[in-house]
Amino acid sequence: MTFTSLKDLRAELRNLAEPDVRAQLERVLTPAQDDELLGVRVPVLRKLARAYRGLSLDDVDVLLRSRVHEERFAGLLVLAERVRTTSGAERRALVDFYLARTECVDNWDLVDGSAHVVLGPWLLEGDLRVLDELAASARLWDRRIAVLATLALIRAGRFEPTLRLVLTLRQDPEALIHKALGWMLREIGRRDEPLMVAFLERHLHELPRVTVRYATERLAPAERARFVRAR
Repeated sequence: MTFTSLKDLRAELRNLAEPDVRAQLERVLTPAQDDELLGVRVPVLRKLARAYRGLSLDDVDVLLRSRVHEERFAGLLVLAERVRTTSGAERRALVDFYLARTECVDNWDLVDGSAHVVLGPWLLEGDLRVLDELAASARLWDRRIAVLATLALIRAGRFEPTLRLVLTLRQDPEALIHKALGWMLREIGRRDEPLMVAFLERHLHELPRVTVRYATERLAPAERARFVRAR
């Protein structure tokens, strides 16, 4: 069954909030001063998004502009559900809707929960220049969206856009970008370890230390130590 009441979704979010989860989120997210954290687990948010995927885009817009963190997250997940079931011009309209509101995607969990499932599917069938535009943004979260969106390409066996972004953003001032780059390199390594290792060997001294540490987490201990010691 699909529900379409924004009021009901908001009520459910508050009913499903857990104080312990809220306390944990307060430690790991560093929310903006005007944010409200409810404390709803991500699997619960995903379940709600599937149930409320029939919300109108106007209602999704209301959620994305809310200062309640989980409402923004729920809105992004509803958007992802709609992207998953569309293609062509309709999917492009949803992606444009997302890209016009990236200022609402303002923490790492919101980026990581949305970029590869909202923007990612479009990258598989659309123009990759949007990655360059996001990577050039002054906003940290836009740049992280660019990196995380390529997870969809990685899962499809297309690694070059991610490798190109690693080089583009290797001197980024933010540790959250360095970590994202390493994470995506690790995902490439899960599918083609020789390719990832060769990339690291070629560019090792250009990459941030944390990127190398994240990228090599799944390598054999001796192999990993070789890269980490070099950085």
